Amino acid sequence: MNDDVRNIVLGVLAAGISAALGWLARTYLWKRKLRRKQAFFGLPDNSESLLVVNRDAASPDLAVHRYDVFALLELSALIKDCGAHADVITQDAARQGFGERTEFCVGGPGSNRRMAAHMHAMLPGVRVNLDPEPGPDRLAFQIGSERYRMEKGQSEHVLLARLTAGQPGQSRPVFLFCGQTAITNQAATRYLARNHERLARKHGNNSFVLLLKVVNSQAYGPDVAELVADVTRAAQTPLPTPAAPRNSHRAS
Repeated sequence: MNDDVRNIVLGVLAAGISAALGWLARTYLWKRKLRRKQAFFGLPDNSESLLVVNRDAASPDLAVHRYDVFALLELSALIKDCGAHADVITQDAARQGFGERTEFCVGGPGSNRRMAAHMHAMLPGVRVNLDPEPGPDRLAFQIGSERYRMEKGQSEHVLLARLTAGQPGQSRPVFLFCGQTAITNQAATRYLARNHERLARKHGNNSFVLLLKVVNSQAYGPDVAELVADVTRAAQTPLPTPAAPRNSHRAS
């Protein structure tokens, strides 16, 4: 074997080794990224999850708003990326506790009984004005001492929460997408899909509750969602009980 042939063989071997090392490095990084995503969502390979869908509050039929359908499709893509499976059920058919399977619950407490139960149990510092009469406070959020009103089509709010029962890592999380309108539910799922890596770095596997504002949805749809505040502490702190009125008695 002359020098030219030897150099060619060595070059081919070096290129092959470099390609193999590069493939191994990319595979390792991809798997590490996948494992972090699976840990954040509580979705290991071939695990089962629950998608709880609400009903369209404006429809007399048992219908689902199209924006909530879009939200479920985005969540389904996330679940599939983790190598897991989803079971879709309606809000009135959910009869199980939480912690055994990751759950994604979509819709406000007025259209989703499951959401109302989760909020009562885990977010005692949040109230949603469900008064059917029109008014400036209809569908407003009260979180602690703060109130967030809705301007339909211009400024609408949604809560995005990741909640766990007990110690982190010991149970599967529940994700809540509780919006003032259906389009805000989709905005929250899209925000989660785009920012889950950053949220995982910041919060790890701990619970969090974020308040988002959807800006000018009538023009931009669910695409422009801004983080208003991390309201975890306020949402998980029970609201003070109103003092009972005192009866006044006039002495005779």
